[in-house]
Amino acid sequence: MEPKPRSASTVTMTQIVLPFHANVAGNMHGGEVMKLMDSAAGVAAARHSLCNVVTASVTQLSFIEPIFVGDLVLCKAELTYTGNTSMEVYVKVDAEDLNRGIIKHVCEGYFFMVALDRNGRPTKVRPLLVENEEEQRCYEAAQERIRHMKEVQSKSENC
Repeated sequence: MEPKPRSASTVTMTQIVLPFHANVAGNMHGGEVMKLMDSAAGVAAARHSLCNVVTASVTQLSFIEPIFVGDLVLCKAELTYTGNTSMEVYVKVDAEDLNRGIIKHVCEGYFFMVALDRNGRPTKVRPLLVENEEEQRCYEAAQERIRHMKEVQSKSENC
């Protein structure tokens, strides 16, 4: 399979926060943010692999600032790594206060996605074409996160 650049699968999804997305204080529920992030990660991974994908794990998910009713949520997802059948997708969330024109970084995380064939079995994905130093740094950092995740999984199997 021919490598594909990150830019070919990067996606930005937006959503206005409505009252049903929020708690009584007007803050967007964390689960709603995670759902949007997972959808964006899934679209980026599907664009790259050209097949169905599922979320295998989420790591380093950080809620940094609250998101309020009326804000425009901007959710950007881009691949950082591809393995044999898996992909890591970095998802960054910003929120724009449409009344003041202020955009703030509110959340981020890494989604580990697995490509599936028509029978629901893991299938090979094309390699990620690393085009510059930043993408190389992200790729190497992803390899380290994956190594750490496997180490943690092997330790937890012994408990």
